[in-house]
Amino acid sequence: MKVDVFKLPQNSPDDISALDAAIAAGNILPENIVAIMGKTEGNGCVNDFTRGFAVQSLQNYLSKIIGQKQAAAIVYVMSGGTEGVLSPHLIVFTSQDSESDAPKRMGLTLGVIHTRDFSPAEVGTLVMVEEVAAAVTKAMQQAGIAKDDVHFVQIKCPLITSRDRLLMAGRDIADISSYQSMGYSRGASALGVAVALGEVDIEDIHAGDICKNYDLYSSVASTSAGVELRNCEILVMGNSPQSTSDFVIGHSVMQHALDMQAIYQAIAATGQPISQVVNIFAKAEADPTGEILGRRHTMMDDSDINHTRMARAVVGAVVAAIVQDPMVYVSGGSEHQGPAGGGPVAAIAAIRSE
Repeated sequence: MKVDVFKLPQNSPDDISALDAAIAAGNILPENIVAIMGKTEGNGCVNDFTRGFAVQSLQNYLSKIIGQKQAAAIVYVMSGGTEGVLSPHLIVFTSQDSESDAPKRMGLTLGVIHTRDFSPAEVGTLVMVEEVAAAVTKAMQQAGIAKDDVHFVQIKCPLITSRDRLLMAGRDIADISSYQSMGYSRGASALGVAVALGEVDIEDIHAGDICKNYDLYSSVASTSAGVELRNCEILVMGNSPQSTSDFVIGHSVMQHALDMQAIYQAIAATGQPISQVVNIFAKAEADPTGEILGRRHTMMDDSDINHTRMARAVVGAVVAAIVQDPMVYVSGGSEHQGPAGGGPVAAIAAIRSE
């Protein structure tokens, strides 16, 4: 497999001009696109329709070029919220068969998969954990990525709307708000990754652990909930010795929102200098203890600005300062994604020519 990665700026959620220019120039072959991630400028909450708007714009554009069926098979992960210095952008992943004489090396490889749709009653439950675990396992097998070589698993997952709750009588989770359901969905999806990678045994997860027992987590899961879908769209990123890609991925785990060292470690894991970094992918969370580095923070108590938005701004600034590029992918809400208050961070770098 030969994987390529392209980072493209966006002027609005429906702006596909940079993608169109890259395709017109022959830099991106649309039939090879397997996944598109992006940061959109909405609020990242339940009513953030910039995510769906961006996906719809991409699907409509690509359907005219490669057909509706192939365009629908692409994994689309739009993360809402570009607070602070975060700059809206797209990350386009292409994959194609390697040339027979191309040299193989430990390089970037992708696994992409869609789960079935979830009913509102299944979102944020053990059912979702098991379904995601099975899907991640299948994606890894199809891509030929070993468990130890998985460095980031990006998932877009659904949430529960107020209308959905009418269908959920008798369920404890029916009493949570639509916003809280985002956390449950993210958490269950992340635990599914943990199970697939052997970080947590499924027998050790009980229904009451989801969004409660944060000792259970994945060190490579990044999950983002949205109202624009009912299933989970999954992108497994890792390295394989059979790859002919010119890119490589590495990861680390941030212990808190100001953990600069973890970002440097993720970059170092690629074996490439900072100048070769294409993008950084990080999860952000306001520490639920109400403290960071022994100091009190007020992100959890602000009624005007949601704590996930503040956390994105903080981590986004830290990451952007290190790589000197505000066009980085930082997603808020890291339930069961790294330790409480922290989160996984991954770096994709272009392999420097000898």
